[in-house]
Amino acid sequence: MAPLTPKALPLHGVLVADFSRVLAGPYATMLLADLGADVVKVERPGSGDDTRAWGPPFAADGTATYFQAVNRNKRSVALDLRAPKDAELAKELLRRADVVVENFLPGTMERLGLGYEQMREHDPGVIYCSITGFGDGAGAELPGYDLLAQAVGGLMSVTGEPDRPAKAGVALVDVITGLHAAFGILAALRHRDATGEGQRVSVSLLTSLLSGMVNHASAYLGAGVVPRAMGNRHPSIAPYEVFDAADRPLVIAAGNDRQFHSLCTALDAPDLAADPRFGTNTSRVAHRDALAEELNRRLGTRPAEAWFASLTEAGVPCGPINDVADAFALAEHLGLDAAVDVGGARQTAHPVRFSATPADYQTPPPALDADGTAIREWLSQPSI
Repeated sequence: MAPLTPKALPLHGVLVADFSRVLAGPYATMLLADLGADVVKVERPGSGDDTRAWGPPFAADGTATYFQAVNRNKRSVALDLRAPKDAELAKELLRRADVVVENFLPGTMERLGLGYEQMREHDPGVIYCSITGFGDGAGAELPGYDLLAQAVGGLMSVTGEPDRPAKAGVALVDVITGLHAAFGILAALRHRDATGEGQRVSVSLLTSLLSGMVNHASAYLGAGVVPRAMGNRHPSIAPYEVFDAADRPLVIAAGNDRQFHSLCTALDAPDLAADPRFGTNTSRVAHRDALAEELNRRLGTRPAEAWFASLTEAGVPCGPINDVADAFALAEHLGLDAAVDVGGARQTAHPVRFSATPADYQTPPPALDADGTAIREWLSQPSI
């Protein structure tokens, strides 16, 4: 079975058996596929990955855009893992794979005869990545849904207004977990290159979120401070929030004294720069309400785009609150090439730019079992 991707890509020749579904696992395997890995996506017969039905919206060909977001550059095969014949094909796929990715409830793959220790007997070099919601111990039975992880993992407690917790607008925990999974797989591949040894890579939504909470997690662990929701404000920096321009909201993120003084100069407000309440970041945080009132009074005199231009020129980090269409337009204006056409499907580009081995886009997200016949035939033949 010929690889999909050119030999020049860094992961060319790496076969990934992808038993994951929904978001974290498929996002990780798509990142690997963009860099040359040959990803075989194993799906349930009849329905496939759950996200195939997660719509609207749907693309012109009827495919759920949610599924399209994380499944390009893959082959699809439908296998019933509880049917003996298909289970044997799945085992053969795992025996041939360099990397296995799965996100079933802990213990499921073992019951199917497809667990890490079972596969390791056939191939000690296999890299077996298990993605769970809350680990394989006491939290094994907890369902790994992003919203649940945001709630119990603390993210919702610091998101939204103080009296109204909110989730992030995207499944952020799944995305962070997928990134951690891809990172772990690459590290394990490097280790195998050096030693010939494979290993199990375990990633959970909860630990990925706690790592991604960065300064909030450190505030608790290092100082015993339990952070709370502050709306659009930052607990440690001011001004670092949303302000009201004449026509729409504007974000200003002045992270140091120099930027604050540049802001005051651009606003023609030397009195703010000289005010002892606002002389240092610590004092600005202590008097953030008074500072916000002063800034809103001045910013309300001009439209957001006008402030965006003048404050950016002055070296003050700021910008209007764009919608997604505006954001892609900005990326295009900046020459970032954030969108690509993959077989007629318009998609978000791989986020990492490589000077020598750029990501490649060979095929759009596959139809269910689109490659099933070829893959089953390949797995039925003796391996080389």
